[in-house]
Amino acid sequence: MNFSKKLALAVLLASLALPARAQTVVKFATLAPDGSTWMKSMKRFTDEVTAKTAGRVKFKIYPGGVAGDEKDVVRKIRLGQLQAGGFTGVGIGEIAPEARILDTPFLFKNAGEIDHVYKALDGDFRKIFESRGYVLLGWAEVGNVYVFSNTPVTKPEDLRKVKMWIWEGDPIAEATFEALGIKPIPLSITDVQTSLQTGMIDGVYGSPLSVIAMQWFTRMKYVFGLPLTNASGAVVVAKKAFDKLSAEDQKTMLELGEKDFRALTLQSRKENAESVAVLKKKGLIFTEPAGPAVVAELEKAGETARLALVGKLYPKSLLDKVEAALKEYRAPKKK
Repeated sequence: MNFSKKLALAVLLASLALPARAQTVVKFATLAPDGSTWMKSMKRFTDEVTAKTAGRVKFKIYPGGVAGDEKDVVRKIRLGQLQAGGFTGVGIGEIAPEARILDTPFLFKNAGEIDHVYKALDGDFRKIFESRGYVLLGWAEVGNVYVFSNTPVTKPEDLRKVKMWIWEGDPIAEATFEALGIKPIPLSITDVQTSLQTGMIDGVYGSPLSVIAMQWFTRMKYVFGLPLTNASGAVVVAKKAFDKLSAEDQKTMLELGEKDFRALTLQSRKENAESVAVLKKKGLIFTEPAGPAVVAELEKAGETARLALVGKLYPKSLLDKVEAALKEYRAPKKK
C-alpha cells in the first residue's frame, strides 16, 4: 500500500472514530388540536429548526391534550418526560405566575396596546421565565376572550344567572368572576364539552377560534360582544434542555421562535376575526353592553381584579410598569 492510500485510510478511520454531534429530541405537548392553525405554525417552526440545525434538533409533538391538561404538561416537563410546551395563560401561570398580568380582565382595548406592552416588557418576562427554569421561544396570542352563554348577557347581573364554567385552578378567572360577583363552576378544560352536554354548565369563555376548534359553540346561543380579556399564549422549552444545545442551535431556535410565533399571533388575530363571522353565520347572537355605565362598571371590576392579584401572582412594581406602558401608548402623540 503506497503512502497516499495509507494516509487516506488513516483519515477515514479517524473520521469514523470521531463522535457524531448528538441529536437532541425535544418532546413538545400542547392542547391545540392537530390540524389547527396553532399546530400548523408549530410544525412549521419544528421543521425549520430541524432543517437549519442539520438535524441536530428534532421534535416529537403531542397535540390535542394527549399528554394531559396544561398542568400535567408542566409537571411532565419538570420530571423530564417532556422538554417543551405550547401554553395558554393557565399553563404559563404554572411556570411564571407573574406573566399572568397580561391576561387580567379589561386591561387592553386594542391590538396596538397589546403589542406595545409585550414589546416594552419583553426583557422583564424573559428574565422571569429563565429564573423559573424555562426559555421563552415566543409569544403566541390566543386572542380576545368572549363569554358564550345560552341566555343573553348585556350587564353583570345577566352573567350571575349563568351556570358559568371556570378553568379549575385559574387565579385570573377566579379574581375576575369574584370582582363581578359571579360564582362559576370549576372544571378541567377537558371536561367542558361533556358538562355542556349534560347541562351542568351553560356558559363558557374563550376566543372565537378556540371555541370553534373545541366545538363548544354548538351548545351556545349568545356571545357577549365586549371581550373579557386578551388571552396570552407562549411556547417555552426547559432551560435544562436548551442549555445542552450549542450556541449556534440556541440562536436558531430563538430567531425562528420570534419569527414563527409572531406570524402565528397575526394569523390568530385574522382567524379570530373570521371566526366571529362564522359564529354569526351559525346563528349565534352577539350582544353589546347596556350602555357606557356598564362598560365603566366592567372596567372597574378589571381594576379590582388586578389589584387583588398583587402579591399573589405579581408584584405591584410589575403592575405599575404595565400601566405606565399603557399610559405612554395612550398619551396623545406629538406631531
